[in-house]
Amino acid sequence: MPLALLRRPDPDHIEVPHEGALLRVALRRRDTARRITLRVSSATGEVVLTLPSRTALGTAQRFAMSNAGWIAARLARVPERVAFEQGSNVPLRGVPHALVQRPGRGAPRVEGEGAEAVLSVACEPAHLARRTQDFLAREARADIAAAVERYSAKLGQRPARITLRDTRSRWGSCTARGELNFSWRLILAPPMVLDYLVAHEMAHLREMNHSPRFWALLRDLCPHVDAAEAWLKRNGTALHRYG
Repeated sequence: MPLALLRRPDPDHIEVPHEGALLRVALRRRDTARRITLRVSSATGEVVLTLPSRTALGTAQRFAMSNAGWIAARLARVPERVAFEQGSNVPLRGVPHALVQRPGRGAPRVEGEGAEAVLSVACEPAHLARRTQDFLAREARADIAAAVERYSAKLGQRPARITLRDTRSRWGSCTARGELNFSWRLILAPPMVLDYLVAHEMAHLREMNHSPRFWALLRDLCPHVDAAEAWLKRNGTALHRYG
C-alpha cells in the first residue's frame, strides 16, 4: 500500500512552546517542496511551515521548535492589528480619521479636518466593520478609476477591466489580457501612492516587464515614482494591520 495512504492526515496546525507562550504554526504539504521552509507573514502574522510530501510530521515539529525564537522575533515585528471599531484611528488617503458609529441610516461621511477628522458610519454596532470596509473599497475604486482615466489619456490605451481585491503580496498587477488588479488598501495611503501604483500598472499595458524601457515610460507618466516607492517601503506593511 502506498505510504501516502498509510500516513494519518496532518493537523492543520501545530503549537510551538516559547517562553511560556504557544506559537500557532500552520502546516502545508507541497509535492513540489524540496525542503522544509518556515515563513512569517509580515502583513498578517500568520506562521506557515511548508514541508515536502514525504517528510515526517515529527521532523516538521522538531524543525519548528528549533526555530521558536526566530518565529517569536518575527511576530514581534508584525504591526498590531487595528479593528474597524468605535474609536479606532483609520487612515483615509493618508490622514488618520477617528471611526465613529452613529445610529440610523445613511452613507458614511467624513467630518472635520486634520487632527479633528472623523469617519462617521451610520449602522448597527455589529455592522460597523463591514460598513467601514465597504466604504473604503468604494472610495478606492473611485480614486483608482479617476487615475486610470488620467493615464489612459496619456497612454492612449485603456485596461480591459479593473478589479479590487485584498491582496497580501502585491499592491497591483496587470495581466496579459490587460486586466488591472489593485488592493483596496491603497485608499489608506497618501494619494501619491495610489496614483503611482495606477501609473505603474498602466505602464505595463505597453511594457509587460520591468525593463529600462518600462521604467523610462513610468517616470515619464508619473513624477513621484521615487517618493511613492520610498513610502511603500517604509509603511506598506502597516496598511495590512487595519480591519
